[in-house]
Amino acid sequence: MAGAHDEDLTPEHTEGFKVGEKKTIDEYQQLDQNDESLRKWKESLGIGAGKDISDKNDPRKCIILSLGLEVEGRPDIIIDLKTPGALEALKDKPFTIKEGAQFRMKATFQVQHQVLAGLKYLQVVKRMGVKHKMQEMIGSYGPNTEEKPFHEKKFEPETAPSGMVGRGHYNAVSKFVDDDGESHLTFEWSFDVKKDW
Repeated sequence: MAGAHDEDLTPEHTEGFKVGEKKTIDEYQQLDQNDESLRKWKESLGIGAGKDISDKNDPRKCIILSLGLEVEGRPDIIIDLKTPGALEALKDKPFTIKEGAQFRMKATFQVQHQVLAGLKYLQVVKRMGVKHKMQEMIGSYGPNTEEKPFHEKKFEPETAPSGMVGRGHYNAVSKFVDDDGESHLTFEWSFDVKKDW
């Protein structure tokens, strides 16, 4: 599945940006403990702020737990990715968005074992041969702890297409990838834009 979409789901690169050297959590904790700005940066990642809950038997460093769609005045649609068959259902059972509705996607995820640098969400939506690509920076995170068992990211609000040309069936492929180029989840999904819910 991913091979057919690799070119579309390549993250944009910022000119001059260089991914930093990989370090373990212990190495980060020992870094220049007298540097106030570095201490604040480590706190923002949650390094040293509780008991790490990483599963030693699970090598993944980022686990996408759920995906959601928020629309004001309507119940959230939450896809629990721990449920067997959830990813397959996203492709085969499109959800409906009312034309012109303002909506926002969100994701909950867990980070394990090491700092996750520059997690991004990439998405390509296709309809009648036309592609629309978007990229959203999620951020960098330390491993989750008992005090903070997961992270949630709400994406920028979007507006569904409207009018006769905007209504119809859309296919999409999405990917969560980090600054190291490691893909954490790639999936296909679909939705229908209709006159009403």
